[in-house]
Amino acid sequence: MAFTVIIPARYASTRLMGKPLLDIAGQPMVYWTWQNAIKSAATRVVIATESFEVQQACLDMGAEVCLTSDRHESGTERIAEVIERLCLPCDEVIVNLQGDEPLLPPELINQVAHALMGRHDVEMATLSEPITDLDTLFSPHAVKVVTNANGFAMSFSRAPMPWARDEFAQEPKQWPAWPYRRHIGLYAYRAGFVERYVRWPVCQLEMLERLEQLRVLWQGEPILVLEALKDAGIGVDTQAQLDQVRAKIVGLVHA
Repeated sequence: MAFTVIIPARYASTRLMGKPLLDIAGQPMVYWTWQNAIKSAATRVVIATESFEVQQACLDMGAEVCLTSDRHESGTERIAEVIERLCLPCDEVIVNLQGDEPLLPPELINQVAHALMGRHDVEMATLSEPITDLDTLFSPHAVKVVTNANGFAMSFSRAPMPWARDEFAQEPKQWPAWPYRRHIGLYAYRAGFVERYVRWPVCQLEMLERLEQLRVLWQGEPILVLEALKDAGIGVDTQAQLDQVRAKIVGLVHA
């Protein structure tokens, strides 16, 4: 049941420059993500970055790090370079853990990896959790996912999906009778699948939404979506989310 975690940690973030190195309780953000990864059942954890500064910070904290090109358009493309440089076998299960998920528990890393290992008919798996408030539902930073009856993704969007015509036409907006789900940016896939992914052209839908997983659906490939076993925590895309994460981790450190 061996698998490898690769953590893309891009310094040149468009929303929060230098995001992997932003201080949280005296450590860079990427430190907390890495700590959760090494607590999982993964046999290897590698941080992938285009930045010499992030590389040095990772080496200082004792992590394995791979310096990659600065031309990648997505975290999956960065991971593909790591797979090639480390000569990982095609059947190796890779977990893509975003560097801006410092609160994501190790149990979820294990869940998505082990689910893929048990499904030889599937090349990619991810997680979701319930959305329970309108602010999250209408936030473009919370990616929504709709699945079919077999648990496979039909689509992902930053917009509320599906659109409840009658309930959303009211003021204030009403909560519709639909189980809205937030996509958790955690993926498991086999190394050979990642190598195929980067050979596919970027699709227009992916560019519009800025969601790399839409390239997979565009190509007609299935994505298994599991219900997360526990709360995934807060990812960091905005200053407000960074402030929330800082408060949460400071509270845990001093508990």
